[in-house]
Amino acid sequence: MSADQPGVDLPPVDLASSSRFTAATGFAPTEISGTRVTGSVELGPDHHTPWGVVHGGVYCSIIESAASIGASAAVAPHGKFSVGVNNNTDFIRATTAGRIDVLAEPIQQGRTQQLWQVLLTRAEDGKLVARGQVRLQNVVLPGGGARRG
Repeated sequence: MSADQPGVDLPPVDLASSSRFTAATGFAPTEISGTRVTGSVELGPDHHTPWGVVHGGVYCSIIESAASIGASAAVAPHGKFSVGVNNNTDFIRATTAGRIDVLAEPIQQGRTQQLWQVLLTRAEDGKLVARGQVRLQNVVLPGGGARRG
């Protein structure tokens, strides 16, 4: 499935309009499935610390978003979505601007929890900028009963 058509089981979510916070990161998913999320973000001065480099919280937010989107896609057929309960992000190299590519894939997917790894790399040379691991809890969608499975 694509970011434009996430599938009938995953409630449609427009990241840009549903969460001003998520939209502020600039993360634009291009591929969404329960086993892989890809996308990119254009980083620049709006993402900087007072010292002129991209704030680590931006990386944490992108990592959490990518993992949550993929984990939610994985459990949507069961009437659930996923929320982060732990986010460990390693900052590998400082960046000031440019496109960052995002790749999120599951390490483990269970009935109640999932563990996802997310890599952020510079588009210009493929070098790793940040790496994160997010543990997520699968919870019942509001207003819907969870289906067994």
